Amino acid sequence: MSEQKPIDGESRRLDADGNSLPAFPVPPKNFQGNSQTVDAGACFDWLTQGWAMFIAHPGIWLGSSVLLLVCIMAIAMPPLIGQIAIHLLLPLFGAGMLQISRSIAEGREPQIAELFAGFRHQAGQLVMVGVFFACGIFGIALFATLLVGGGLIGGGLVGNVAGLSIALGGVVLTGLLVLILSAPVIMATWFAPALVYFHDMPALDAMKASFAAGAKNWLVMIVFGLLLLIAAFFALLPVGIGMLLLLPIASAAVYASYRDIFPGA
Repeated sequence: MSEQKPIDGESRRLDADGNSLPAFPVPPKNFQGNSQTVDAGACFDWLTQGWAMFIAHPGIWLGSSVLLLVCIMAIAMPPLIGQIAIHLLLPLFGAGMLQISRSIAEGREPQIAELFAGFRHQAGQLVMVGVFFACGIFGIALFATLLVGGGLIGGGLVGNVAGLSIALGGVVLTGLLVLILSAPVIMATWFAPALVYFHDMPALDAMKASFAAGAKNWLVMIVFGLLLLIAAFFALLPVGIGMLLLLPIASAAVYASYRDIFPGA
């Protein structure tokens, strides 16, 4: 017959041999960030879901996008500090857009105030994701600047057609290196805000899980990223007004991709 004995301030059940029995109810296991591989064409379904979530509540999305852009422009006003602050705070704003997506996906009425949900929950860990992202991007940018500068100086010293070829070659090489070196940073931070905000994962664990998910699904993520880049190009043409439409659709599509790739989410 089991008996109760206090252990560390709590009472636990013991079996006939005096071994501790598990407490009830058994608490659920923490989300480990396990991901799965999806088809390369899944990105088109994500975009379709993003559009559907936008159409469901266009007013909330447009209001959130306007508020987000205003916040970003205000933060970016100080020359260097503003750029750093934006990179640090992007995961917090991203978590807010994901929270709006979740509210719509679960049939709840979204609120514009949810844009700041990341500032109220797991803000510190989300900022850590931003620190990693900022360090990675600025480090790559510095490397690119030094490389381009070296190529331009070398081309200037030669001072002829050969010099121009050296300079252009340095620029092309830098662009390729930046693209390659940026990929791991983007992969590690793509799903990290969702994993930190929705599952309370530490920033480092979330970035590891995000990187692993991106590595498993490299083809669909490349296609998805290219589609978003092309959409961003056209969205920025009319004085950036198209971003009011792209931001909510892309955010909701990222939420759909997170739900698809992380089945336990």
